[in-house]
Amino acid sequence: MKWRAFTQHARKKYRTGDRHYIQEDTPMLHKRIKQYISSELMGEMPTVEIYQEEKEFIEKYELISNDITLIEKDPTTRFLDAYIERCDKETEEMLAEESFVFLEHPIDYLQKHKNEFLYLESDWLELIGVDAVSLELSDVFGTYDVMVGLQLQKKFELSLKEYLSKELSGDEARFELMFNQKDGMWDLNFALNYVEGFHEEMSLEEAYRLIYRFIFKLVEGIEDGSMDVN
Repeated sequence: MKWRAFTQHARKKYRTGDRHYIQEDTPMLHKRIKQYISSELMGEMPTVEIYQEEKEFIEKYELISNDITLIEKDPTTRFLDAYIERCDKETEEMLAEESFVFLEHPIDYLQKHKNEFLYLESDWLELIGVDAVSLELSDVFGTYDVMVGLQLQKKFELSLKEYLSKELSGDEARFELMFNQKDGMWDLNFALNYVEGFHEEMSLEEAYRLIYRFIFKLVEGIEDGSMDVN
């Protein structure tokens, strides 16, 4: 699995300005979802429009009062405003900036364009502490490899490895995990083929939603374990 996380961080920094993630003790997912709720409640109506994963989280941890109504959004719109690039795997240069419509392609687009990888940024990814998601076909294993920068404290290394070993199913399931001291983030690579819910006929949009859900549950699980210990 080729390591592309360094380039991914550099690409994000170039577009948004240099950043180093601060290691916080407060559960990040709880904090950011509460902030999202507060921003949604700035209007006149006591309603919060949210996607399934966040809705389940809010209800599980009782983050809102009974007078607030949650409205579940159409899941297919999550990455409607995402920033998407098609890039060359060898040079890592951008080939084209794409719109959301591009994600309607089946995931085997990457089988037919093995020289390319996809790079996606979204405000929703920042909610779960991910800088961006790169997706490509592995030249060695023929799997769809996911590369992310994940904002979690370095002390969670064992918990991360245990979760990934448990939740990536299959004898050939694999992942790579390395803490990037410079950016204060984890560089995580894993094969999407071994995530529950994956199928060869899915679209790129469905693949990115599956990636999002997998990482959302990963972060939730790590933070849950941390709170149980504390």
